[in-house]
Amino acid sequence: MPDLKQTALQMFRHTLAAIDIPAIMLRKLAREGSHIRVGGATIDLASFERICAVAIGKASVAMASGLAEMLSPAFRADGIVVTPTLAKSAPPGFRAIVAGHPVPNAGSFTAGHAILDLLATTNERTLIFFLLSGGGSALVEQPLDAAVGLADMQALNRLLVTCGASIDEMNTVRKHFSAVKGGRLAVAASAAMKITLGVTDVPDGRESALASGPTLPDPTTVSDACSVIQRYALLTKLPAPIRARFDRPETMGETPKGDDPAFRHSVFQLLLGRDDLFHPAHRAAEAAGFVTVCDNTTDDWPVERAADFLLAQLADLKRANPGRRAAVIADGEVSSPVTGSGVGGRNSAFVLQCVEKIAGQPIAVLSAGTDGIDGSSPAAGAVADGGTSARARALGLDANDYFRRSDSYTFFQKLSDAIEIGPTGNNLRDLRILLAE
Repeated sequence: MPDLKQTALQMFRHTLAAIDIPAIMLRKLAREGSHIRVGGATIDLASFERICAVAIGKASVAMASGLAEMLSPAFRADGIVVTPTLAKSAPPGFRAIVAGHPVPNAGSFTAGHAILDLLATTNERTLIFFLLSGGGSALVEQPLDAAVGLADMQALNRLLVTCGASIDEMNTVRKHFSAVKGGRLAVAASAAMKITLGVTDVPDGRESALASGPTLPDPTTVSDACSVIQRYALLTKLPAPIRARFDRPETMGETPKGDDPAFRHSVFQLLLGRDDLFHPAHRAAEAAGFVTVCDNTTDDWPVERAADFLLAQLADLKRANPGRRAAVIADGEVSSPVTGSGVGGRNSAFVLQCVEKIAGQPIAVLSAGTDGIDGSSPAAGAVADGGTSARARALGLDANDYFRRSDSYTFFQKLSDAIEIGPTGNNLRDLRILLAE
């Protein structure tokens, strides 16, 4: 069984190596002379007087570096990079701002102000690259209402990320209080040509949830935001200035929709999406001799339901292929509301939920974030096998108790099964690997 854990870890590392952002940007934009192909359109870089960029998210430094490499040597961009950590330097010409995640901080407000100031200097002779990756919703913020302060926005975000709401639901609320979300950055640079490139941590077809869709038409409404607040009984918990807006929703104002003139000169393209994560993981599993299926059914599911479903998928695959090793590869984000004061995240919580279910069986389960960070923990996630339950009991660790206390990282750290790799500079999606001998 230890071999299965190591195999799962090797598959995860292989997948991370296969999603190198600068290399993918060079390949997908394929510059020839002054022309690039993006979002089905051909853009002539030479037709603009100025090229600038706004890079937001956990992959912002890698994306800005890839853009600078793609433009070099004939063209260069200036701009802003907003990141939760600055493990690597931003390219020349970029101002780096370190901001808060998963809760906005003073750096997030600084970033929002700086980006709006930059966009105010653009015109029809400006080409702007918006480089978006996961985490952007917290990293960049400016409230629409001057009465709403940083502490209010922090309280709102903490409520949203701990109540069990999906990413779509959280962003629906965020967009309606923000001057930088839900298409409002596009409006702030209405005359400029805008190219948005995404490394997505949201499902296909819901790209406006990426970094809360700062440059895309927003499909959500004030009514949708009110429904989220009601669904999770958040109204009485909201800070007074935000609660006042929900008490009078007619004062909130709708986000820009698809017919807004700001989107006439706007192109969107995903650089990395679900397939870019599934393909290398699938190849690695098959190269190791596993009959493999990929599953994206469990996105946004409660962690307990997702664990039961994927383990059942693994059992069905094993029964259908007797004598062969079986693997289920899944992606997306499961829902794991915080119910205690421990340290952890949705990935280690998913694995912890599996510990007793796979006890004594030749099965390994890994779940980890491609950004290298899992919730409030310093790990990307965790890995377990059929022997984990017995090892835990020998150390006096109760898996169910640690799950109730939202302390999944501590559980796996004590067993040396936490996956601690540090920030990766990427943020595609969470990856789950389930293996059976």
